[in-house]
Amino acid sequence: MQRCLVHIQRMCLLWLTRYPKHESGQQLRGLILMLLRIKTHNDKLFWIKQLDNWYVIHKVYINEKTFKENSKRYWYTHKLLRRSYFTIKRALPNMFHYLSNPKIPHTTNGIEGYFSHLKNHLDLHRGLTPKNRINFIKWYVYFSNKK
Repeated sequence: MQRCLVHIQRMCLLWLTRYPKHESGQQLRGLILMLLRIKTHNDKLFWIKQLDNWYVIHKVYINEKTFKENSKRYWYTHKLLRRSYFTIKRALPNMFHYLSNPKIPHTTNGIEGYFSHLKNHLDLHRGLTPKNRINFIKWYVYFSNKK
């Protein structure tokens, strides 16, 4: 299943902030901004190599831990930077299916636009019972496809 690149990018940019203070955050932000420009398998391989190189360089920094005083408890000092990297790393197997199949979009913007209209219509009919709500959705989809 193709993951939406826009959503991955938005999540990571939210965690990294617009102006990261540390060089590692600035570099990762730059890589994340390049994500939507990947158009070929070579672009993909180059981008993944850049991401792997980033991790090798900054591994010690993102694995820094802060320990609670007089305790064994700890947390990662740079948890949002770490979260951004590992979100991408876990999503990698499902991020680039669109390169192999041109029918697969790399974002979900089209379908989200469709569902936003449905949600607006449902908001106009807030009092529907769950059963009638399901029927409303079925009829909405049916008539939308007839056009």
